[in-house]
Amino acid sequence: MPAHFMPEPPNAYAPGALAQWEDDGGPAYDPPIGPRDLHWMRIGAEMAARLPELAGRGDLIVTCKPGTVTGAPAAFFPALAQVEVDGRLFGPVHPATVSLAKPGDEEDHPVVWGALTHEAAHAAHSKWDTPEALRGTAQGNAAEILEESRIEKAHLGRRPQDLPWLRAVVTGLIMEDITPEAADDKWQAATAAGLILARRDAGILTPEETEPLETAVTTILGPDLLANLATIWQAAHATGDEDEQSMLAHAKAWCDLLATDPELPPPFPQQGQSEEPSELAAAIAEVTSTVDVNNAADRATRARKREKAQQAARAQQAAETAEKVFRPDTPKGKKKNTRSGPSPVIGTRQPTAAEKSAAGRLARALRAAAYRERTVTVTASAAPPGRLSMRGALVRDAQRAAGAVPTAQPWIRTERRQGPIPPLRIGIAVDVSASMDDATGPIASAAWIVAKAAALTDPDSRTATVAFSRTLTAITAPGRTPDRVTRFDANDTGHNLAEAIDALTAGLGLTTPGAGRLLVIASDGRYRLSEAKAAAERITTLRAAGCAVLWLAFAEGSRPLPGSTFLELTDPAQAAAAIGKAATAALAAT
Repeated sequence: MPAHFMPEPPNAYAPGALAQWEDDGGPAYDPPIGPRDLHWMRIGAEMAARLPELAGRGDLIVTCKPGTVTGAPAAFFPALAQVEVDGRLFGPVHPATVSLAKPGDEEDHPVVWGALTHEAAHAAHSKWDTPEALRGTAQGNAAEILEESRIEKAHLGRRPQDLPWLRAVVTGLIMEDITPEAADDKWQAATAAGLILARRDAGILTPEETEPLETAVTTILGPDLLANLATIWQAAHATGDEDEQSMLAHAKAWCDLLATDPELPPPFPQQGQSEEPSELAAAIAEVTSTVDVNNAADRATRARKREKAQQAARAQQAAETAEKVFRPDTPKGKKKNTRSGPSPVIGTRQPTAAEKSAAGRLARALRAAAYRERTVTVTASAAPPGRLSMRGALVRDAQRAAGAVPTAQPWIRTERRQGPIPPLRIGIAVDVSASMDDATGPIASAAWIVAKAAALTDPDSRTATVAFSRTLTAITAPGRTPDRVTRFDANDTGHNLAEAIDALTAGLGLTTPGAGRLLVIASDGRYRLSEAKAAAERITTLRAAGCAVLWLAFAEGSRPLPGSTFLELTDPAQAAAAIGKAATAALAAT
């Protein structure tokens, strides 16, 4: 039975339903509320908060939990301004993992959101109700059938963007109003047509998807009767939301066409005697399967579009972050920061002899890693230049002597070319929170060694270093080779590693192929959960794009994020060697 015309919930909501228990001498039953119940209450509140955008009214409440009072997967109760949704529609998931609070969350639960959208359509457009005397009769049932596609067509007139959700609910909920195992009787065929073919005419399903059912229904009803029924549901689609008399007239005409007494209950579906599914059942199953496949393809397409849009938004955000970090001064001289805070830089110093030596060793290692063997190309031709192959020459002469067109190519030319040496792109993110205070010296030294070595390796190589805590500070900008070692303090709080990675990614092109790319993170990894999650997402993206990620720790107890290669070091020389090895691997993969 369509959800809109479900009877009001028994017991729990009916006035006076609990009065019979008031004098039993015992306390009223108060069921315990557990953690799962709280999550279901939250989910219902999240759906209720978003229901006004679907229904165009803000007075509705939503209850959601496994099982419903009415037994229907979803229902709308006009007198209570209430929608109930069966939590079992989410599938075998823990409610703690379910969220529908933000736009886009509905993509993870299309059937649930389709059920909510369908009930929202009832809340917005079902402004009439079946008279009490007609409930349970054939005329009342026909009115309910016609109302289903009418309110969905009206809803699409307001919100065409909800089409995917109304399509998702066709196979998830509406098919429950049909008995697919029933024999091929006329009332059942008309019901299937009124619920499925009418949705085709409402623009929810396509003619190709519903063609098997149309063929089966035409066989059972005949083309003329089906055409007359289609005229009725199309007239219902044009009926106003409050026009009860017209809807009841359409329902009576429906019964008259099917030679059914409108005041009696609808004909009980006759069960087929054969073990094989009836023609109607097979057609419904084929429509269901086709719609499910098409819906899955549509969801995949929307997912790709969302991912592409999200990537573009992240790239734009990363570019803006890089602009703020590496070019902090606007033409007007105003400071632009992602967050306000003091700079951790306290000065510079001359590099030591050991640091210069380490930079030289790292540069030689990088040059060796970037070396590419010469490519050898061998080509054959009918004329010089090249080396003459006697065998090829004899074959060519034999072809000429036989009167054939010569095809042999006796001249062999060998070309050796030096392959392009890919440049380096190395980004360094330095943690300057208070927990890193003891490691500032080794980290500053390692950052200078890497930047200097990359500059000595190839003029096209670039490095950049960003210090991060709550704020971001550029230690070295892309394309600038530091002559002195930058000294900094580590006394801030917070860890803004995600934005530091964004700045380095955009500033150096760490996701762009064609260069050996490496991200070096110097940190102890002691982050809050939200900070760690945001940074881990960036690391995963870089790894997928072919950028190696190296995590350096200068003290015990560090917690590197997933996806990075972890190295625990104690002095800058070790850091240079480790970075050289990682950069070598990155170049080898380019």
